[in-house]
Amino acid sequence: MWHLLLTTLLAQNPTAQNPHFDAGVQALKTKDAEAAVRHLSACIQEDPSNTACHWELGWAYYLKSDWESVVKSWEEVKKLAPERVEIETHLDTARKQLKLLAQLEATKNDAPQTVRTPPPEGASIRLRSVGDVMLGTDYPKGYLPPNKGADMLKGVADSMADADLTFINLEGPLCDRGRSSKCSPNATNCYAFRTPTSYGKYLVEAGVDLASTANNHAADFGRVCREDTHALLDQLGIAWSGPPGSIASVNKNGIQVGMIAFHTSPSSNHLNNTRTAKALIAAAANRNDVVIVSFHGGAEGNKALHVPHKREYFYGEDRGHLRQFARDAIDAGADIIIGHGPHVPRGMEIYKDRLIAYSLGNFATYGRFGLSRNLSVGLILETELDAEGRFIRGLILPTRQHSRGVPAKDEENRAIDLIRKLSLEDFPDTAPIIGQDGRFAPRASE
Repeated sequence: MWHLLLTTLLAQNPTAQNPHFDAGVQALKTKDAEAAVRHLSACIQEDPSNTACHWELGWAYYLKSDWESVVKSWEEVKKLAPERVEIETHLDTARKQLKLLAQLEATKNDAPQTVRTPPPEGASIRLRSVGDVMLGTDYPKGYLPPNKGADMLKGVADSMADADLTFINLEGPLCDRGRSSKCSPNATNCYAFRTPTSYGKYLVEAGVDLASTANNHAADFGRVCREDTHALLDQLGIAWSGPPGSIASVNKNGIQVGMIAFHTSPSSNHLNNTRTAKALIAAAANRNDVVIVSFHGGAEGNKALHVPHKREYFYGEDRGHLRQFARDAIDAGADIIIGHGPHVPRGMEIYKDRLIAYSLGNFATYGRFGLSRNLSVGLILETELDAEGRFIRGLILPTRQHSRGVPAKDEENRAIDLIRKLSLEDFPDTAPIIGQDGRFAPRASE
């Protein structure tokens, strides 16, 4: 488990290892949180200064989403080993989750807000969305595109910007500093991304209004780069959501729109914590006319085209039960679900007059992403929603990556054919009707 790497750093004394520690770590490997808590607490009873036991006990409480206990355990680690700066990133995540719970508890009995000016009669929102965007990385060297990235989005920028609102999943930080603890100094097969801040202007030129920073690369260069990314997005006028409790909010056409981005890790709004996720969505629905929910989840690669009727795992990580999450999100107040993470497109369905797009695939992922077969297939998804969030109609604008990950319009319409096929196979009763030209709409019976 990746968190054991820090345990190795912490265990610099002979008291670090004992039978309770070993049993607790073994319980963590099998996701038996109760046994892990029992053994690691016993370890600390025997030796209150055992930093490694405090550290792993925090992970045991992490599995239980007991954030108060996580913070208590890891604050003890910080006290015992202040030189280990890596701890601060994880402690920050736990503190934010604890703060979010307090905020949700304080607002759970709030009455629906009625002081907002209602949207104009007949108002609607035309949203264009794309999947993973990583315009190049300066780590390791050799993965930045030519011309300082200026040409990365030129072939698709007009289609992206042709919307009331444009959404992307920003895969990795926009940052010029920071340090990655993810990869060893000489690693050649480790994926840590850091895109220069100067590339941010290309997102503005492409009309980007909303960005998800809830994904497994958001913290590749630590807390400082994640904060730099959000500060830059603020400066560029791009609303964002990612860290626990964050909700983007914009007003367009007289419609107040909220966007919440989820990931299968508590470092972001946590997809796998159903209770908290539903409460956060309900809170957003209380304050907005339309709520967009994006998620980064699911297995990855060409074998991950279909949405299973169960929880997905990838390299041992829990990547979510996405069918259940999407429907729970709509039941809680979401109006459209935009998925990304598998790096390939997936099917779509309509539930309670709301659209669920399970994955938009790769869009602009320069240099470090595989592009074989359907990994190079992307799309710009247009959806029109009424002022209450109901899906009216949509359009698939197919794209294809070339030259190591530069997106272009795809005249062969691969995304249209693929999504139509996957939607009918995975959602035979709820898939929208998708035409040859990429236009799609609810079935007449819906």
